[in-house]
Amino acid sequence: MADTCAQILLGSGLTVLSHPLMYIKVLIQVGHEPLPPTLGWNLFGRRVYQLPGLFAYANHIVRVDGSGGLFKGLGSRLCAGTVGTVVHSNFVQKCQEQGRLQVLSGQQRAVDGSLQHVVNETTREMIARSCATIVTHPFHVITLRCMVQFVGRETKYSGLFDSVVTVYREEGVLGFMAGLIPRLLGDIFSLWICNLLAHLINTYAIDDSMSHPGELKNCFQAVTGFFASMLTYPFYLVSNLMAVNNCGLAAGLPPYASVYPAWLDCWRHLSREGNMSRGNGLFFRKLPAGKMYAIDQKRFL
Repeated sequence: MADTCAQILLGSGLTVLSHPLMYIKVLIQVGHEPLPPTLGWNLFGRRVYQLPGLFAYANHIVRVDGSGGLFKGLGSRLCAGTVGTVVHSNFVQKCQEQGRLQVLSGQQRAVDGSLQHVVNETTREMIARSCATIVTHPFHVITLRCMVQFVGRETKYSGLFDSVVTVYREEGVLGFMAGLIPRLLGDIFSLWICNLLAHLINTYAIDDSMSHPGELKNCFQAVTGFFASMLTYPFYLVSNLMAVNNCGLAAGLPPYASVYPAWLDCWRHLSREGNMSRGNGLFFRKLPAGKMYAIDQKRFL
């Protein structure tokens, strides 16, 4: 119980600190570009047109809504983090208790470090994460919709309870699950890619006789995590877009987004436009040639 409380406190603190970053990322994902491109320099010293980066975008939000504007949707996100931590911790604890019972009953466990052990542990973690994701997804949907109201200056989703009533009244129970499938797939693929790559590297690339093998393992684990996040990013992008698609907010309607019957339609549309990584980078955001962005022109008139 104490460990769970510590995880909730630590997670809540990290959530508060990272919320402005997620807020800006979500607005970029839905295609909202309130500032015009500027001529700047890329990493190779070439002159290119760039879309506003993290700090310029944050400064714009502060000018419009004040410093508190960077924390829209924070309440529902904190609820999601708390509930998700409790669900995940309880599931892991039950799995550990079941494992101890198996040992006491004489059942043989997979050897630590073996492929079978990695598969077993990854399967348990996959189920735990999936349960937490399913339970907390309604909070995630409300968080995203509170954020993207910045695009059309709406106030439709103003509080957690009122937002729950609004979603249920307009879309029913399924409205709380909008975008769930690609998010689950992203979690599952990311977890398996990380764990299997880490196992292969630890088994075939790192020898305990090497100097500082533990540091090498930690380094490669970070690399595999980054690689997995790059591969699975499109799933989270599609999930976020489907969570706000056709929900009555400007960010989920043209010109920001088409109305997609299913998440695969959204995936195909983004793939055709070459926008599968939209929002993945918040610095040096080059303006792609031939791409169309919904730019708010009101403040320039």
